[in-house]
Amino acid sequence: MARFTLRTPLPVSPEALFAWHARPSAFDRLVPPFDPVEIVARTGSGLEVGSRVTLRTKVGPVSVSWVSVHTACTPPSGFVDRQEQGPFAAWEHHHRFLPAEDGGAGSVLEDDIHWEAPLGALGRAAAPWAVEGRLARAFAFRHRRTAQDLARHQGVRPRRVAITGATGLVGSELAAFLGGAGHDVVPVSRRAGLRWDPDRGEIDAAGFEGVEAVVHLAGESVGTEPWTAERKARITASRVDSTTLLCRTLAGLTHKPKVLISASAVGYYGDAGEVAVDESSPRGEGFLADVCEAWEAPTRIAAEAGIRVVNLRIGIVMSARGAALAEMLPVFRAGAGGPLGSGAQYQPWVHLEDLVGAIGFLLDAEDLHGPVNATSPNPVRQADFAAALGAALSRPAVIPAPRFALHLLLGRQKADELVFFSQRARPSKLQAAGFRWFHPEIGPALAFELGA
Repeated sequence: MARFTLRTPLPVSPEALFAWHARPSAFDRLVPPFDPVEIVARTGSGLEVGSRVTLRTKVGPVSVSWVSVHTACTPPSGFVDRQEQGPFAAWEHHHRFLPAEDGGAGSVLEDDIHWEAPLGALGRAAAPWAVEGRLARAFAFRHRRTAQDLARHQGVRPRRVAITGATGLVGSELAAFLGGAGHDVVPVSRRAGLRWDPDRGEIDAAGFEGVEAVVHLAGESVGTEPWTAERKARITASRVDSTTLLCRTLAGLTHKPKVLISASAVGYYGDAGEVAVDESSPRGEGFLADVCEAWEAPTRIAAEAGIRVVNLRIGIVMSARGAALAEMLPVFRAGAGGPLGSGAQYQPWVHLEDLVGAIGFLLDAEDLHGPVNATSPNPVRQADFAAALGAALSRPAVIPAPRFALHLLLGRQKADELVFFSQRARPSKLQAAGFRWFHPEIGPALAFELGA
C-alpha cells in the first residue's frame, strides 16, 4: 500500500487538539475550498467507534460516494477512520495528536494515510502522480486551517450565539468556526433553530432570552438579478425590515444579549476614488450607500436598549465557494480573465477566513461599537487583483472587460456601483484593536484559497 504522512507542530496540548477535532464543526472547517466534499449523511456522533460519514466528492469530472467509518478512538491520542465504500481499493487514515517532540507544552498533529489505488496494476502506475499531489495540497490546507483556528480560539469564553443568514456563504462558515471554539451556535431561520419570518413580521422572541450574542447576516443578494425598481426595493426591504424586527425584539427582552454584530457593507462610502476611507469617513452617494445607511439605522433601537452594536461594513469576500471570486473563476481558468474597465479602481476585499475571524474577535472586543470595516488592510486596484488571480491559477489575465460591455451585461447603475466604484477602505478600528489578519495580501490569500 502507498503511504502519505504529514506532521505539524502546534502550540496547544494534545487534549486541546483532540477536543477541536471531536466537535461536529471540525470536518466542515477542514474541507478545502478548492477540493469540495459534500457531507451527505452522518450516523453516530463525534468520533466514536462505528460512527459513519457519507460524503460526495469528485474524481476528475465524476461525482462519487465515499463512506467512511471510525474504527478506533483513543482520546486524546487520536482516532482512525477507514473507507467502507469509495474511490480507493483501500484507505485507512490515522489522525494522531502527539506530545511535543521537545517535551514542551505543545503537540504534533500527524495525518498518516495508507491507501491503495483501484484498477490493480494500472491504478498503481497512474495514481501516485494524481493522488499524492492532491493529498499534499489538501492536508497542507487542513494543517494550516487547524493551526489558525486554534490560534483564534485561545482564551475564548464559549457562549450562546444566534446567527441570522446561517446557511449563506458567510453564515455557514461562521457557524462552523464558532462551533469549533465551543460556542453554542443557534441558527435563526424560517425552518430550524430560532424561528422567524421577517416578511410577515414574525419572530420567536422568547427563544432569544439567554442568547449572549447575535450576528445578523440575513439579506437578499445584490448581485444575482438586474437592478429594476422592484428589485432594489426588495434588496432594501430585506435588510431594513429584518434588522428592525430583530432589534425591536432584542430591545424588549428581559435578558438582552451583550452584543449585536449586524452586517453592512463598504458600499456605504460610495465612489471614493483615490481617497482612503475608514469608519470616520462620511457616507458616499449611490444606491448601495442609501441601502447601507437604511440598513444600519434600525440598530440604534438595540443600542439605545443598552446592547453593544457593531455595524460590520464588509468588503468583497474572497471565497472559492461563492460570491464574486467563484463567479470569476471559470473565466480566469479559461485564460480569458483580465481587468474590469481600466482596472485603476480600488477593490476593498477580505478573505472569508479573516471575516469570520473578525466576527469572532468582535464578540469579545468590548470597546468596539458602531461602524467597523471588515476588509483587508491592503485594498488593491482591480488590475492588481486580476493579475494576482491569474498568477494563482497559472493563467494569463490580460483580456480587459470594457466598461460599455459590463454596462450592457449588468446595467449601468449596477455595473458602476459593484464594479467601477473605487473604495480604498481601511479597517482602522480592527487594526487599532490588535486584530490579526491571516490573509492580508491578495496574492497569498488567493493562493491559499485555490490551493496554488
